[in-house]
Amino acid sequence: MTLFAAIASPINDIADSLGANDLPYAIPLHPNLVHLTIGLFAIGIAFDFAGAFYPLEKRVFRFLALPVTRSGFHDVGWYNLVACSGISFFTVAAGFYEMLLAVPLPGIRSILGQTAIDTMLWHAIGGVAILLVIVAMTVWRGYQRFVWRKDLGRQVTWLYLFSGASMLMLMGLHGSLGAWLASDFGVHITADQLLAAGADLNEVLP
Repeated sequence: MTLFAAIASPINDIADSLGANDLPYAIPLHPNLVHLTIGLFAIGIAFDFAGAFYPLEKRVFRFLALPVTRSGFHDVGWYNLVACSGISFFTVAAGFYEMLLAVPLPGIRSILGQTAIDTMLWHAIGGVAILLVIVAMTVWRGYQRFVWRKDLGRQVTWLYLFSGASMLMLMGLHGSLGAWLASDFGVHITADQLLAAGADLNEVLP
């Protein structure tokens, strides 16, 4: 144990460049990329739903004189899912980087009774799992678009749409872990970290 205690953490090499939020930049990247991932996925699934129900909607579109097509809805669904799949790699990478620099407030447990490290580990594992599912769904969506259902008006199966809706609910539950890391444990929250250090916010914040 003495040997390991004597080994300096590599994080100490960049400690001087970290701000009050324990990051080398002012605004955490991961939460913003997470919302981009969720938004792209939600739009993709929503437009595929719109394309699937197009026969029921087309009279409304004609009445409103909106020049929309079923294939147009499915195009939006496909390209948003592809973009979501790509950006999610950066989302997960930023999450792991910021997790390595995280300094949770001590002595706190989440609403589930978990410690900060337990919450971070489950959030990390869940994030990787969701990334893999998104990539798998993108491949699945691609086969439907270009191979299995390329000659059909409805490009996606009902199973795919159900899976997408289920994934959105799963993302919401998984996102709660990340929200607790910020709200309960003060991870990368400037004000929480300054208060924990005994600073006067009226003096240190502009």
